[in-house]
Amino acid sequence: MSIEQQIVGRTLVLTVNNPPVNVLSPGVPEGLMAGLDAAHANEQVQAVVIVGGGRTFIAGADVRTFSGAEGDAPDVRGLMAALDASEKPVIAAIHGTALGGGLEVALACTYRVAVPDAQLGLPEVKLGLLPGAGGTQRLPRLIGVEAALSLMTTGDSVSGAQAHAMGLVDEVITGDLLTGAQAFAERVAAAWPLPRVSERPVNAATVDFAAVRAALQQRARGLASPFLIVDLVEASTRVPFEEGLRLEADAFMRALQTPQSRGLRHAFFAEREAAKINGLPKGTPTRDVRSVAVIGAGTMGGGIAMNFANAGVPVTLVETQREALDRGLAVIRRNYEQSARKGRLTPQQVEERMGLLRPTLDMADIADADLVIEAVFENMDVKKAVFAQLDAHAKPTAMLATNTSTLDVDALAAGTRDPSRVLGMHFFSPANVMKLLEVVRGERTAPDVLATVMRVARTIRKVGVVVGVCDGFVGNRMINAYGREAHQLLVEGASPRDVDDAMHAFGLPMGPFEMSDMAGLDIGYAIRQRHAHEAGLDRSDTVLDRLVDLGRKGQKTGAGVYRYADGRTPEPDAVTDDVLTQYRAEQGVTPRDVPREEITKRLVYQLVNEGARILEEGVAQRASDIDVIYLYGYGFPAYRGGPMRYADEVGLARVLADIRALHAQHGSTWAPAPLLERLARDGQTFTGNA
Repeated sequence: MSIEQQIVGRTLVLTVNNPPVNVLSPGVPEGLMAGLDAAHANEQVQAVVIVGGGRTFIAGADVRTFSGAEGDAPDVRGLMAALDASEKPVIAAIHGTALGGGLEVALACTYRVAVPDAQLGLPEVKLGLLPGAGGTQRLPRLIGVEAALSLMTTGDSVSGAQAHAMGLVDEVITGDLLTGAQAFAERVAAAWPLPRVSERPVNAATVDFAAVRAALQQRARGLASPFLIVDLVEASTRVPFEEGLRLEADAFMRALQTPQSRGLRHAFFAEREAAKINGLPKGTPTRDVRSVAVIGAGTMGGGIAMNFANAGVPVTLVETQREALDRGLAVIRRNYEQSARKGRLTPQQVEERMGLLRPTLDMADIADADLVIEAVFENMDVKKAVFAQLDAHAKPTAMLATNTSTLDVDALAAGTRDPSRVLGMHFFSPANVMKLLEVVRGERTAPDVLATVMRVARTIRKVGVVVGVCDGFVGNRMINAYGREAHQLLVEGASPRDVDDAMHAFGLPMGPFEMSDMAGLDIGYAIRQRHAHEAGLDRSDTVLDRLVDLGRKGQKTGAGVYRYADGRTPEPDAVTDDVLTQYRAEQGVTPRDVPREEITKRLVYQLVNEGARILEEGVAQRASDIDVIYLYGYGFPAYRGGPMRYADEVGLARVLADIRALHAQHGSTWAPAPLLERLARDGQTFTGNA
């Protein structure tokens, strides 16, 4: 880390060199303050320009330094005070990103210039925090209360050009940034008095803060920091600047200590940790992926193909029937045209992406693909037959992937001549929308194949998480336990609406029965029947199985657990009530009222207990990977950090005590996982923090 000082004409240029993204880690604020001192001590210097070395300005604060104590934290607030008090104009020259603390540095400067495509924002709310170095007090003074509230409560960023239009940036530099910033500095060097942001008035005459808070109630459910931000912006209209800074510092520490912020910061680091692959040699090479083939043009295959077309990668889309191929292409085009109507794509981009798709009925057309992804019906015999064809037609260096959500990847690999090139790529539906990709490492998957597919995940803007082979991998194995418990709650007396509403209140966008209806009840039905046959039983017989037997398969048939009069909105249905009543009677169950707290605890703790087993078996590399899978694949509320982090927050001793009580009451499905017992006994956690 260094702050380079260079005098150019009458301007002192301070260049921040703290790769890779120039965060405000210890030493950076202190180095900038030393540069300001040098500028004030040198009569030749009339202005100061702060610029980032490398590819960005100051990308933000170093989240790793956040703690409940000041301790070793960098003196960011001291830097802001020094910038604000400077007797010589200080210009922030912004390229790349100026986010969080980086933008707060720019706000404390006298002026700001930026390249058109720079990104500026205060995203602290996404970590359950708020701007803590003057942002809540300076931004309203600079761009107005309404615009400031929008930026800070959403955490969204704006481009340099947009920032100029709203008054956040004084000038857009279209040529060389440093040259333009120096010219700007020469022009403003003699301006007096200096236009300090802290001295500007705040105009809030048209803002209804009560209405702002009411609007946040739904959008920011479960979070404290957006409301603290509103409080602080409102304070900026009523109290002196220095008092506002004091209030902000106090609010920042309160936000930092909330469970929501701890959960969101865990999620932030967990996503980055997921990119690390245990047992992969350092420097493992990756293969070029210039073209892809997708086998199957149905819901999953079409969505997978869109991911690659979106990234500019040509895709050969293979089907066995012309009708199915045409239908799949029509759905893809409809999705793209819908995006165009919403302004997310231009008509030209729609045609460019459709032009990257090469539809075919001939499996031989996959011969040039570097990566082939099978996305056919979830049946082992069908998939084995497809893999036999892939083995015959794909080039020897091509990687072969299956999109199976539950089946044995090693069994599929065993049917090929080279199992080392086989692995799983489990996309989540809708595949062109969901960010998660479970990358299933087979017993013989080659290191470079695994490394390449993890790189491909980033290329198509997915969060890749490496998992091992077992029935359901991580996500679906856990969701099976969750679904089994949801069914048991129905049998005991809860209604589908009771169960789903409990999970809404916990923070999930959908409850288990809404999710089943959306995915299609026939999907779970097929998995349960397979499990029953493997266990030597004639069939699975659950309430959901009986609904499928009645032809109710969820949203796609207009009825499942719920009925869908308008095609999308779930409504309770008397048919389900009748099936449930008969089922309870056959089981000899007298229904009872099940409290919401019990529903929530039983469903979430099933995830935790099964997650502990998965972790102990090595199917997941680390507890935080399980959390990432549930955050991005199943809508687990980010502010709770994921199921494993949530258990740590509750306390493993308490979780274990509750699971033992449920075990005593409900039997073997609640046997505590040995890892959970050990960690609770030793006072440890799943994620290493609590």
